Amino acid sequence: MTNQTRVAPTTAAPRRSRVDPRRSWQALAVLLAGMFIALLDTTIVNVALPTIRTSLDASESTLSWIISGYALAFGLALIPAGRLGDRLGHKWVFFTGVALFTLASAACGLAQSDTQLVVFRIVQGLAGGIFVPAVTAFIQLLFPGRARGKAFAVMGAVLGVSSALGPIVGGLIIEAFGNTSGWRLVFGVNLPIGVATLIAAALLLPSRDEVPTSAPTGIDLVGLLLLSAGLVALLVPLIEGQDKGWPLWTYLTLAGAAVLLVGFALWEIGYTRRGGSALVPPHLFSHAAFTGGVVLALVYFAAFTSIFFTISLLWQSGLGHTALQSGVVSIPFAIGSIIASSSSNRLSERLGRNVLVIGTAMLLIGLVWVWLLLRNTSPSDLSHWDLLLPLFVAGLGNGAFIAPNAQFIIATVDRSEAGAASGVVSTVQRVGSAVGIAIIGSVLFGSLVVRGPGADALATGFVDAAAKAMAVSCAFALAALLLVFALPKRTTAGGPPVPRGE
Repeated sequence: MTNQTRVAPTTAAPRRSRVDPRRSWQALAVLLAGMFIALLDTTIVNVALPTIRTSLDASESTLSWIISGYALAFGLALIPAGRLGDRLGHKWVFFTGVALFTLASAACGLAQSDTQLVVFRIVQGLAGGIFVPAVTAFIQLLFPGRARGKAFAVMGAVLGVSSALGPIVGGLIIEAFGNTSGWRLVFGVNLPIGVATLIAAALLLPSRDEVPTSAPTGIDLVGLLLLSAGLVALLVPLIEGQDKGWPLWTYLTLAGAAVLLVGFALWEIGYTRRGGSALVPPHLFSHAAFTGGVVLALVYFAAFTSIFFTISLLWQSGLGHTALQSGVVSIPFAIGSIIASSSSNRLSERLGRNVLVIGTAMLLIGLVWVWLLLRNTSPSDLSHWDLLLPLFVAGLGNGAFIAPNAQFIIATVDRSEAGAASGVVSTVQRVGSAVGIAIIGSVLFGSLVVRGPGADALATGFVDAAAKAMAVSCAFALAALLLVFALPKRTTAGGPPVPRGE
């Protein structure tokens, strides 16, 4: 399972790097070590959720916050962190982000309550959003021409492997160290990698003098605050509403979210007219196809990132399997994603937009297949073998979609706008992940009814609730399939958008 995290560099062309090629590849290894732990933490935590729930007596909404809070904070930090890197130099922004991420990982592992864990996860996501933009920025600055394409290909492989390893590594750790210590050590994995990355970053990453960045642009702090407040106001009732019985404040908060998001849009328009560099440039949405593409990114990531939230809780809390067995269930999806993503660029050159159509269609087929199994299979008969083929099909579809989708969305705007568009798409992908988990968690726990005592009643209730949650994931996937047709039929093959002037 991979999550695309390309972040736009600024649109002005930087001066040529003075770093020799050998050191550039060494720097890339350091950068990808940081990206590895950021992406690992998007999936490794899924298999730990049931043990966290038991160990900390966590509420149902807490489990959603652990995933959604990380994704939302990550997404909101991407654009301002990229601009901060232009202003201060990407080396020390990367270093600061990795340092904060490592400390937050340690704090997550030491958390004594579910509230503490959620807070530390949000800090961890914020830190990931701070340092990940430096990876793509450095690739743009350090590598010319074909070498840049190779560097992005290596980055794509790391994205796929880190996301795929997450569930199985998490399961192995919990299996080896037990439920209480195991989930804490799931976060501890980041510590040695983080420390080693910090040392290597200080020694090997080039300074701003060696790789001059583009002219720095201001950070739209008011826009960032309005957007953050609006999205938090949206997520809070979606996550907490079911647990609290949907009191009046949840509806008022949703209304407040709408007001804040409208206020954000109006601010961005006014800020742009006054000559400011808006967080989300409003003129991008004058392209109807781009607007459709942004909604596509939102609903697609809502669909696929919520799959293993549902399956992990079903497999462990409902059916009584171990964390390792839960991790094994995700392997077919991960293998399918890696296989398809490795050839997705070649397929996009040959098939154009149809590669996205095929990808979303296969994801939808796989999810509907899983939904039908949950609807029609007795809990006592349900095994990971039943899910092997449908999740492999869904994984193939995910791999075909993930790598090229941003190219097609960004192709809907002028080339000079590609950098800003890329940043918006990256942020929306993360927001989609957060919103998807919030909605799916609400449906899963809201429809969970256990009729009577015993393991059989619990399993039956969980399977029925998981089927309803999977149906919502299917609806998201269907919406994504329809939205693909808003994108252009063809676009330039290759890596992410290149800044103007290069």
